Amino acid sequence: MPARLHRFALRCYQRLPVLGRRWVVRTVAPSYTVGAMCIIERTDGALLFVRHSYRSRWGVPGGLLNRREDPDEGARREVWEEVGLDVELLGEPAVVVDAVPQRVDLVYRARPAAGADLDAVGPVSPEIAEARWFPPDELPELQFETTGALMALARARGHPGPGRVVA
Repeated sequence: MPARLHRFALRCYQRLPVLGRRWVVRTVAPSYTVGAMCIIERTDGALLFVRHSYRSRWGVPGGLLNRREDPDEGARREVWEEVGLDVELLGEPAVVVDAVPQRVDLVYRARPAAGADLDAVGPVSPEIAEARWFPPDELPELQFETTGALMALARARGHPGPGRVVA
């Protein structure tokens, strides 16, 4: 686009009301889905993984946020809906942007909430075939997204690799 035309378009854009500007951006910009997932660790260091009914490798509880949903609430909701576990989120989430499927994931560290029944953790949703706690040195074969999430959390905490996830 020639510079003169670009400047004219920006001046027009500047005069639009906020809702008009949002409409323009959402119309011309690529759209991404936003999800939240939780890496949940018990006090003994075991991590909770789930096997989705439509995938063969293991992942973590999580899913897409609802429109206008607070990400923290969405992360806790997804865990509850998938495995029936109340969790406490720890710190700020790591962010993973995957450009090819146009997905942004907020990756939270979490632990079971005080008083949560850890023996009752299991599939609550039809999309979860199995839920199990794994010691950190005996992890199952993980989904690509889960491996990326663990690495993002490790980087956010200043570690060179997946390693332990708790504080």
